[in-house]
Amino acid sequence: QAQLAESGGGLVQPGGSLRLSCAASGIGFNINVMSWYRQGPGKERELVAAIRSGGITDYSDSVKGRFTISRANSKNTVYLQMNNLKPEDTAVYYCNAVTSFGGYWGQGTQVTVSS
Repeated sequence: QAQLAESGGGLVQPGGSLRLSCAASGIGFNINVMSWYRQGPGKERELVAAIRSGGITDYSDSVKGRFTISRANSKNTVYLQMNNLKPEDTAVYYCNAVTSFGGYWGQGTQVTVSS
């Protein structure tokens, strides 16, 4: 059974850092794109960062220069290093994986930035 397991969320003070991880398992096809989305309180889900199988990355303007996405292809694992966190980064962060035959979502991990 396909599964995306996220970890690494938590409570952090403004200016702090967190590293999210997402491990994909049970997906029987090559994963073309792995991404992180987030949904803040009262907001729609938005793309935060994406990485393609060739290593090309894309970031939302709000996180450029602060967040870094990376991927361990051999392990079908994607990471999101988040630095200089701001209160507006508070959200549930979701991992997404896209293959040629469909997409998969994780259940989300809460990130709260507060003093």
